[in-house]
Parts: sequence; C-alpha cells; structure tokens
Amino acid sequence: MQLPTPPPPHEAAGEATRAWVAEHLGDLALEGPDGVRRGGHVGGQAAADAALASLDVSGYARRRSVVLPVSGRGATRMSPYLRHGLVPLGEMWKAVADAPAHDRDKYRDELLWQEYARHLYARTGTALGRSIKHEQPRVGPAWADPWPTEMACMDAVVGELEGEGWLVNQTRMWMASQWAVRAGADWRDGEDVFFQHLLDGSRAANRLGWQWTVGTGNGRPYGFSRWQVEKRAKALCRSCPLSSACPIEDWPETGDLPRVDGPDLGKDGFDGGPAEVQGGGAEQVWLTAESLGDADPALAADDDRPAVFVFDEPLLRRLRLSGKRLVFLAETLGDLGARRPVEVRRGEVPAELDGRSLAVTHAPVPGFRRLTAVVRPEEVHPWPWLVRPRPSAVGSFTAWRKSSGAPAPASPTRARGRRR
Repeated sequence: MQLPTPPPPHEAAGEATRAWVAEHLGDLALEGPDGVRRGGHVGGQAAADAALASLDVSGYARRRSVVLPVSGRGATRMSPYLRHGLVPLGEMWKAVADAPAHDRDKYRDELLWQEYARHLYARTGTALGRSIKHEQPRVGPAWADPWPTEMACMDAVVGELEGEGWLVNQTRMWMASQWAVRAGADWRDGEDVFFQHLLDGSRAANRLGWQWTVGTGNGRPYGFSRWQVEKRAKALCRSCPLSSACPIEDWPETGDLPRVDGPDLGKDGFDGGPAEVQGGGAEQVWLTAESLGDADPALAADDDRPAVFVFDEPLLRRLRLSGKRLVFLAETLGDLGARRPVEVRRGEVPAELDGRSLAVTHAPVPGFRRLTAVVRPEEVHPWPWLVRPRPSAVGSFTAWRKSSGAPAPASPTRARGRRR
C-alpha cells in the first residue's frame, strides 16, 4: 500500500510528522495512534548534518559517563544518526581528527566498538539473542518489577528511555544490570524494551551491550549499586524516598558464571557483503532502515534516481516499536523527500517491491539476507565498513581488534557496555 510522503521534519516543530505517523502507522506503534510523540532527536539528514557540524568532543574522555547535571554530560548524542546511516562511522572518525588526543582516541574507541558490534552481528545473526559465553547471573529472588520507579534512579532513567528514547551509556548499564543481575529478569526481555524505545536501537549494539554488561558475554557482570548513582548523579539519591533503605546499597555478589554453548565466534561464516558494486542499471533505490542518509552508496551513485522505502508491516506489528522511533524514521524520509522523489509504502516488503528494478546497499543484518533472497535487487552496493571485513575472531573486542586490522588503541580500554 502506498502512503503519502511524510512532510519535512521542520514543519510545526514536528507536529505534521507526528500526525502523519499517527494516521498511517499508529496502529503499529507501542502507544497506539493517540500516544505517538517525537523523541529527543529530530530525524533527517539536515538534523544529522547540523549535529555533525557542531560536534565537539573536547572533554569527552572525562565527561562521557556524567549523568547529572544534564549540562555536564559529555556524550555527543550522535548515535541515532549513526544507527540509521545518516552519518557513517567513517565520517565520524574523520570529524574528530583535530580533537584533543585523549578525547579523540576515546571517542574513536567507541566508534570501533560500534563497528565490532556490526561485525559480531553479521557473524552470528539472530544467534546473538543467545547468551554468548556464560549463563546470566542470579543473585537472589526475582523482583516483581525489574525497574521499580520507587527508586529515584530508576524513575529518572525509565523516564528518559520512554520519553526521550535516548540514554547515556552509564544509565544504559545501570538499567541492564538492575534488570538482569539485581532483579533476575531475563536479559533478552530487557533488551527488547530498549529496542522498542531507543532511537538508536539496533540488535547489534543493544544485544552486545546487554551481554557485556550482565556478564553473559565475558563472565564479569557490571554490578549496579548506590555507589554509581552517588558518583554520577548524587541528586537522585538525595531526593529518593528509599534513601535510608536503599535496595542497591551493596554490590551484588554473582560468583563465577557457568559457561554455555553459545554461537560460533570463530573466523568463518562472516557475510560482509560485496566489496564492489554488483550489477547495475537499476531504476529505483530501495532504502533500508540501516542506511537512510544521503551518503548511502546506492543513493549517492545517482542523484536523480528515485527511492522507495517500505514500512514492514508484519515486522512492525511484532516488534511494537514506540511511536517516537517511527516519527524519527518518518522525519528522515520526509527530509529526503524534499530533495528527491521518495515513495513510501506499508505492507510485506517482497510484495510491495515485486517487479521493480532495484538498487540497494548491502546491510549486515539477517533481515537483509532474508529479504534479498526474495526481492533479488539488480544492483547491490557495498556496505561502508569502517573496518573492511576479513576472517577474524569476534569472541571479544580485544581479539577482534587485533585480528581484524582495526587501529590499535592509544591506551588500554575496557571493552564493556559502550555507547556514545
């Protein structure tokens, strides 16, 4: 089913796009049509370009984990634009070249962590939803509510997740550890909640972050306790009704985590896509959610070629994404539609694209492999890897960095729970 192209995102502070999503996609949104709202980021290439132009990572290494005050945070908030290809990782790498050395190296380390997540997901696919190396820790009876809002720290971060759709890395780690390590809920269910709400939500980054934080990826859980809150956001503890009876006063004792038979993390089986353009002469560009920016190789190959994007109805009905994620996507399509013809459709992707002459950029996700086996595009462009894939182990960030040809760190880093 063809939908009208969404309006440009600048119109009436996003109200027009919100109304478009409520009308055309609201039945697929987690909150329903009446609950559709914009999150804390504006979608689209123009917004991404503005964010990139104002990027300043000075002080990033020192302030990246600040939670409060908000004005003291060092996180750059670029991750939604990275997630959807509005700013490729390679552009981010170049953009910080002149930053202070320590901040530049720390930020580039985070970009490589994102690249590692993509390599790992391209290798394991849906198997990344299984615990990689260890069983999930259990420290006591399960909590009735994994994120109880009686705790001021949880109330604050759940509010940001559900309202803004974005969190600093430190609070992502708080929430993952509280959910799985403290409360004993299944880490996969918590990751699903993140995926529903986060504007930068991706199975690659989400699942890797959760597994390294809760210990299933490396056997060393991040223990969430009052100490982290008082260090990063002391005002939350001062205002908490449970301040004198804090349920996370002490460190959780997890002990050694039993090993599991997880997905294969060896050197084989990696699908990095073509190294050169395959085919040619397609009439229309098929856009995927992985790559919606002007730098998308299939788009950039021909400035006059129209584009098509399909909101995958069966997938969205199953995922029940928050409306703010759908607004971000619609704003991005509306922004692109102001510069070239963009056809927007809703339905089953193979049926909506049947009979078309399509060019597409390879996406390193299992859904792309599944769909292209049916859609069969005439022209496939390489994915813009920051580190071009080659046979390399992916069992840990350190092992991958050594064997993949990725730049070496300027100083030792801790490969766990990373996010800008």
